[in-house]
Amino acid sequence: MTKPTNKIAYHHGDLRAALLRAGFELLESGEPFSLRAVARQASVSTAAPYRHFADREELESALAVQGMQDLLAALQTSAGADGTGGGGAEFAVAYVRFAMSRPALFQLMFGRPCNDQDDERVRAASALHEYLDTAIVEALPAGAPAGAATAGWALAHGLAFLHLDGKLPNADPAEIDARIRETFRAAFPAGHADRAVGTQTKSNTKDLSA
Repeated sequence: MTKPTNKIAYHHGDLRAALLRAGFELLESGEPFSLRAVARQASVSTAAPYRHFADREELESALAVQGMQDLLAALQTSAGADGTGGGGAEFAVAYVRFAMSRPALFQLMFGRPCNDQDDERVRAASALHEYLDTAIVEALPAGAPAGAATAGWALAHGLAFLHLDGKLPNADPAEIDARIRETFRAAFPAGHADRAVGTQTKSNTKDLSA
C-alpha cells in the first residue's frame, strides 16, 4: 500500500478542485478513503468537503466524472496521433494504458452502476459512450457487422481488467502494448488500425454503462 505523498496546496476559491486532486491521490494510494481523509490530504478542515459534497459517494461520483472526461481526452488524443482517425488497435492501447496508469480510478468509474440521479455523471458517461460508439466503428473494416463497436469496446475493457487483475503479464509496457495490438488485430483482422474515419452505421454501446 503506497501512502499519499505531498499534501495538496489549497488556495482560496479553489476548494472543490483541491478536494478532487486530493481525492485522486488518496484513491490511488490505497489508503482508506473518506471525506475526513481527503480533507486531511487537502490540508483543509474536516468540515470543508461538505461545502461541495454531501457524502463520500458524492465525492466518488465527482471523481468518476473527471475520470471519464480524462479517459475521453486520452482516447481523442490517440485517435489524432497518426492523422488517420487512430485505429482500433491504438484505441485499445490508449484505453488499457489509462486503466493501468490510474487503476483505482478506473475501478471506481466502471466497477459500480452509474448514478442516474447525478446529471453531471450521466452527461460524462453519455459523452464517453457516444465517442466510443462512433470512433470504434470508424476504425473498423468497412462492412463491419452490427455490434462491432460494442465488441471493440468489450475487448479493450476486458484486456484492461485482465491486466489490472494480474491475469496477464503487466511488467513491461512495450510488451503490453504489443499484446493489445496483436489481440485486437486477431479479432478484427482486416483494416485493423489503418482505415481513416469512415461513415458506417453506429451500433449501440450504451448497454456498457459507466
